[in-house]
Amino acid sequence: MDLIDIAVQDKQSHPRLPGRITGHVRAVLSEQLGEQRQDHELVIPVWTDANPGASEGDIDMALMLKAAGIIARMKARLAE
Repeated sequence: MDLIDIAVQDKQSHPRLPGRITGHVRAVLSEQLGEQRQDHELVIPVWTDANPGASEGDIDMALMLKAAGIIARMKARLAE
């Protein structure tokens, strides 16, 4: 499986934990099954702790990195 697209779908401040940002990241994985290509779209709930003054881009990158880590663990489990 190859990660072909990843983007922050939504994000918001946590209602009770200052500095915590929660959201969802949309990831598209592509899998080749013989001659057929199958795409899988996942929506992954993620969170990150943001430093005061962090830019929107930094927050988005942190959320996408968290999702990429989840995907990497999933792919490793599938490869076992």
